Amino acid sequence: MTVAPGGTATTSLTVRNDSDIVEAYSLEVVGDCASWTTVEPARVSLYPGTSETVTFRLEPPRSPEIRAGEMPLAVRVLPTEHPDAVRVPETTVHVEEFHELRTELQPRRRRGWLRGRYRLAVRNEGNTPVQVGFTPGQAGEELAFAFNPAEPKLEPGESVDVGLRVRTGKPVWFGSPVVWPFTLTTTETGDQDEARAGESADRPPLDAEFVQIPIFPKWLLAVLAALLALLLAWFALVRPAVRSAAKEAANEAVQPRPTAAGEQGGEGQTPGNGSGGASASPDGQSSGQGQGQGPGGGGDGTSAGGGQQSSATIDLKTSGGQTDTGTYKVPEKSVFGVTDIVVANFQGDEGVMTISFGDRKITTIALETFRNQDYHWVTPIKIPANDTVTIEVTCAKPGTPATGRRAQGCHEVLNVSGVLSRTEQ
Repeated sequence: MTVAPGGTATTSLTVRNDSDIVEAYSLEVVGDCASWTTVEPARVSLYPGTSETVTFRLEPPRSPEIRAGEMPLAVRVLPTEHPDAVRVPETTVHVEEFHELRTELQPRRRRGWLRGRYRLAVRNEGNTPVQVGFTPGQAGEELAFAFNPAEPKLEPGESVDVGLRVRTGKPVWFGSPVVWPFTLTTTETGDQDEARAGESADRPPLDAEFVQIPIFPKWLLAVLAALLALLLAWFALVRPAVRSAAKEAANEAVQPRPTAAGEQGGEGQTPGNGSGGASASPDGQSSGQGQGQGPGGGGDGTSAGGGQQSSATIDLKTSGGQTDTGTYKVPEKSVFGVTDIVVANFQGDEGVMTISFGDRKITTIALETFRNQDYHWVTPIKIPANDTVTIEVTCAKPGTPATGRRAQGCHEVLNVSGVLSRTEQ
């Protein structure tokens, strides 16, 4: 007998009681067809010499689990009174083929400059092995298609992910994105009968799109145009104005500055020191008073322009675990205007260093955070006479100098630079 998955087929069996007593018979389907075969009635009682026909209904589901082909059907007939007289008649059922492919394309829309990648999920929902092929369709010939694998073979219930790559021949440099629609049809390749060819023809194609975006988007063109406009404005307007202002400032800087009458120095005035020569009093004695102050003079007690660049170095060695100090003392009748200090930790020691100008603490730094460190001030820090520049070092761990051998103690050097000016008498 033949049955199609998803359909129904019936057959019958006649049971006859050849014994001399009343007998009841139980009928049970066994074998691969048992899950989708029913028998009516499942139990019969017969007088001696009588018979009854029972009906078997076969309803295989439309599922890949029910493979196409020949399948045995067996029925166990079990007498109640004489169970040793059990019988198992058999027959053969032919399950017809059916073909069903389920396909899904993800994503349906892809964006790119020249190519786009898609994933095609294919599942064989039929009950017979198939080999699958893919047929793309488009309005023109602008797109090229590549499938991997190109023709997969699927057993019933088996799935496969197929990679699809879509590529265009020419890039789009400027303008709006271009949309390329295409279709994709899944077919069964190989030898096909008319029924299978009809099923493939009835399968609707999948619709998809490839959106080709331009290499240079619109906003980039707008940014380039704005940058070009700014560049032209710089060369045409801003740059000449800046050069003219700089030239005027330079000319003003080199112009001689008028000197007031009260600022004239004596005959013996030294240029650039800001102090006039000594004038003679009526009794012939020198007064020792300057007639004016040059730039930098003021009420700070320093002679105008009388300072000179000076520097001092503090070389301090400290034993491990100890704290030592090193100082530089400002000479008498002098003011030291500090503008730069440089600290050297050439061994890579570990510990803490504190730098102070007189009673003023400038900074506290960890030795392990630097090898060479410098500080600069636009406005000098003034240290009066007899005050000191002090460094206090707590040596936690001596470092290793360039010789490669660990030092016995810490070694730091501080160089302080600035203008040393003499104060008035």
